[in-house]
Amino acid sequence: MRVTVFTEPHRGASYDDQLRFARLAEEGGFEGFLRADHYQAMGDEPALPGPTDAWLTLAALARETNRIRLGTLVTSATFRLPGPLAVMVAQVDQMSGGRVELGIGAGWYAREHTSYGIPFPAVGERFDRFAEQLEVISGLWATRAGETFSYAGKHYQLTEAPALPKPVQTPGPPIIVGGRGPRRTPELAARYADEFNVPFTSLEQTAAAYERARQASDQIGRADSGRAPLVCSAGIVVAVGRTDSEAKQRAAPLHVKSALPPEDPVVGSPQQLVDRIGEFAAIGTERVHLRLIDLSDLDHLELIASEVLPHLETTR
Repeated sequence: MRVTVFTEPHRGASYDDQLRFARLAEEGGFEGFLRADHYQAMGDEPALPGPTDAWLTLAALARETNRIRLGTLVTSATFRLPGPLAVMVAQVDQMSGGRVELGIGAGWYAREHTSYGIPFPAVGERFDRFAEQLEVISGLWATRAGETFSYAGKHYQLTEAPALPKPVQTPGPPIIVGGRGPRRTPELAARYADEFNVPFTSLEQTAAAYERARQASDQIGRADSGRAPLVCSAGIVVAVGRTDSEAKQRAAPLHVKSALPPEDPVVGSPQQLVDRIGEFAAIGTERVHLRLIDLSDLDHLELIASEVLPHLETTR
């Protein structure tokens, strides 16, 4: 089982907060530090000191960490044009020595778009743009040095792009596509992604989503093209403690009104988290992203590192 920590700095965290957390996660043996890409909190809290840009943050962390993998869950396709995003991620991959992953999605949170003047088209167009972004980004990274890349889509057009810089990882950093959508999400994951992630829901819903992704892979002939099977991953919301009261205190933010869809958290002891991860492994999960709510709660991170990771067969 591969285990990362997933954080939501838009809830309120400075760069220094994230650096401390990422370094401690690295020391504790987690495989990765992944963060959300949002410009606004989901509830009514002020979320001070305010948002931090995901890729600016990851670029800095790339130079201040050594082993831990770094990435987004997930970058919104509405935030950045695909050509500049491909350049950005490739550069951060170079800066990290090849430790970057690009989680990317269609975008869903309307309020942050309105607040910051970011266009937010209807859901069908957002998915069309998302699909084109995946094609452009993967195409740019796969273009050989010295050759150019052109693309004529409905929403994006590129003419003889030099397709530079090149990422360290070949053909490019792993791409993560995820969500609970029944049709387009698994199809896009099968076509373009390395990992299919099902975020923060039940075992039953997760297993059903994995099956849809496998069927989509079969339909497009992924195996016939020589590509590796999709890595199936799951997100788990975590609030564990040494006592029930400590776990409940950590879970308190989960009861605050939010724009997020319903979730299935683990609230309780470290052993309960070990058991839940085992249940996910039984349905084919190869990687889990543990969502920890408070980046200032370093004790929570250390508790999981000391009381959960040693009981798993982890890949670091």
